[in-house]
Amino acid sequence: MPSLIVKLYSVIFKYQQKHLLQSLIETPESTKPNPFGITSRTNESIAASNPSFSDGVATKDIHVDPFSSLSLRIFLPDTAVTSSLSSTYQVPNYGGYSPAAGKSHRKLPVMLQFHGGGFVSGSNESVGNDAFCRRIAKLCDVIVVAVGYRLAPETKYPGAFEDGFKVLNWLAKQANLAVCGRLGAQSHIFDSFGASMVEPWLAAHGDTSRCVLLGVSSGANIADYVAREAVEAGKRLDPLKVVAQILMFPFFIGSTPTHSEIKLASSYFYDKTMCMLAWKLFLPKEEFNLDHPAANPLIAGRQPPLKCMPPTLTVVAEHDFMRDRAIAYSEELRKVNVDAPLLDYKDGVHEFATLDVLLQTPQAQVCAEDVSIWVKKYISLRGHEFSY
Repeated sequence: MPSLIVKLYSVIFKYQQKHLLQSLIETPESTKPNPFGITSRTNESIAASNPSFSDGVATKDIHVDPFSSLSLRIFLPDTAVTSSLSSTYQVPNYGGYSPAAGKSHRKLPVMLQFHGGGFVSGSNESVGNDAFCRRIAKLCDVIVVAVGYRLAPETKYPGAFEDGFKVLNWLAKQANLAVCGRLGAQSHIFDSFGASMVEPWLAAHGDTSRCVLLGVSSGANIADYVAREAVEAGKRLDPLKVVAQILMFPFFIGSTPTHSEIKLASSYFYDKTMCMLAWKLFLPKEEFNLDHPAANPLIAGRQPPLKCMPPTLTVVAEHDFMRDRAIAYSEELRKVNVDAPLLDYKDGVHEFATLDVLLQTPQAQVCAEDVSIWVKKYISLRGHEFSY
């Protein structure tokens, strides 16, 4: 059974989250469409970005879409600049890291991360998500790009899903712009505001040919959608390649209840009542259906075929209401010979490895280490580690 402290945190979390969900449902303003959208709630504790390798990871926030609130937080581990083969890096007046132009730089895989929160809360800049992404960046030795997608109900489905794929396309564009920069054309590339569109950390250190998707809870649903879209896009994303995805406690559901959805209807942190409220806030009223493609990964006719999906690691917890459907999806992937292992944690609860109040538990640390061990076989070095 979960510890007493976990049970206590669960009671507090469920009270606060249910209050938020009910208030959103009852507030008339929240039902109005807002294409620009919001990416965090006022009650969310936000961690400031720090571009100077605090705790071994430098972070910066960028806004990538002038037509919406879509934003990114980039996590760059100091291994990108502390290798004996890397050039001494510059620290300009603003106090943050800036890659030296025309020098060699260590290239790292890029991991696109989608936070949890039932599509209606959470943030890529939250204290918990910031700490989790720092941990993953260091353990996996990757650049983590945490996506601040638009939240519901201000932006309904498919807004968050479209944001995810938009960022993947943006990463592919960044890879091509970086090549142009190395060919001397960078100074002639501008966005609509007259500023260079090249993101310097990614241009210097990002290797998008080794791109991994990682989603937590509702973020796992977004990651799985983005993976499917990447398969459909194929070579149009070159040189970006999605080599693997990690689905942690996916927010799957369906019209026919599974064993866990019956047995754990009142489970810790996220239970049946909260899940139903979240889906009602996320899906447009006319599309509300627990077998909606965004909710149920195993409905008939969902494309592309499962055999085309990238290697997929699924993380579930013993006391998670949503565990059985995630397990079933993992099993279906294995049936068509996709590398799709399952990590099932005894006594675990929904999001035990990513919630800020549980991040320092031994189980959360072990889970992150397990994830890093698996993903490293898909992001191991391909070709040269350094670019010039």
